[in-house]
Amino acid sequence: MAEHYESDITLFIKSYKKSHPDVEQRQREGRSRLWDKPLDPELQEGFKQARVLQKPYVYQND
Repeated sequence: MAEHYESDITLFIKSYKKSHPDVEQRQREGRSRLWDKPLDPELQEGFKQARVLQKPYVYQND
């Protein structure tokens, strides 16, 4: 490939970000709304204790 080649997708993303400068901030807000939540240590400990160990070969009948 040429040293300074940029794909059509890369060019589109660059032009989109240039015409919509707030897009990265909106992405961060969306991520924080869905994923960046404080974890409850007691709840996490309960999940850890309730975990059931998986057999090495899960499809084997006993």
